[in-house]
Amino acid sequence: MIPYERKEKIIELLTSSDIMKIEDLQIQLAVVSLSTLRRDLKELAQENKVELLSGGGVKLASPIREVSILEKSSLNKREKEYIAKLASQKVTDGDTIYIDSGSTCFLLLNYLKDKKIHIITTNTDVLSINEEVAYDVTLLGGTYNPMISSLFGPLTEENIKQFIFDKSFLGGNGIDPKFGVTTPNLAEASKKKLVIEHSKQSFVLCDSQKFYKVSNVKAVDLEDITIISDKTDKNLAKLTTLISK
Repeated sequence: MIPYERKEKIIELLTSSDIMKIEDLQIQLAVVSLSTLRRDLKELAQENKVELLSGGGVKLASPIREVSILEKSSLNKREKEYIAKLASQKVTDGDTIYIDSGSTCFLLLNYLKDKKIHIITTNTDVLSINEEVAYDVTLLGGTYNPMISSLFGPLTEENIKQFIFDKSFLGGNGIDPKFGVTTPNLAEASKKKLVIEHSKQSFVLCDSQKFYKVSNVKAVDLEDITIISDKTDKNLAKLTTLISK
């Protein structure tokens, strides 16, 4: 059985089951050795066709959906705090920076309280800050998406064009060697592209759970950004700078 046929058979078997053990797949593909099967699964995972699970399970990969800011805030809290703290170390007094929507980007604000900087943002959660801070904030106008606490659209993009950012800090729903930074939302992807065009340095804040995940819309190429995450990854680090400590 040639590699293409093996992979097609694997997809066919997974279609009829939510999750299968690798050993069970090997029983169904008796002519295929376990080492060959593991290699095929690894390649399928890199192609975002299957998802390898801890404990030796495997399932079909599905596109990342957009989840609400409340859901995002409850996920991987420790990792997000770590990433936000790392990101804050890239900011110096006098900077003009852009902060994107997203739970990790919002956490970054907590680590910038004493910085004498100008923050430009489309993250409407900034309105919940009710304490004295050293930075100035400009909230850009636009169409409001309450699900992700974000402003977007033509008005937002026209406002972005008025600024040159020393640094921009962006969110993303998936990071992949082939597809770059992806998001479920075309308007958010367009906004991220424009911000990068107007930034001297661009960082994507992304916990490692999003590595090798792909959403529906490509936002930016890895070569255009620096990743700040809780863990490193040798494949991604070959394509862009990846900061994890």
